[in-house]
Amino acid sequence: MGLSTNGAALRLSDADNVAVVLRALEPGTELTFGAEHLIATQEIPVGHKLATREIPAGAAILKYGQTMGRATVTIAAGEHVHVHNVEGIRGRGDLAAARSASA
Repeated sequence: MGLSTNGAALRLSDADNVAVVLRALEPGTELTFGAEHLIATQEIPVGHKLATREIPAGAAILKYGQTMGRATVTIAAGEHVHVHNVEGIRGRGDLAAARSASA
């Protein structure tokens, strides 16, 4: 958990599979969180998320140790995690209705 060694990103919980970018990242930027080492593969703006490990399609996006959404495609370590590859699941009444209907 914590700040990357270069201070460019912050992973808020050891359970998280994303880190919050604290300064804009260019492709090739190296980040290390403890024993985990990764390389940013895309430009990632400040305040956006970076995958710290591969996130399979359909898997939970974990931030603050909580599920913040679901990956719509497989997201590789070092990729930008944002609306183009994440489906929000909080406050989705349609998902609750679908679960009820299938029960």
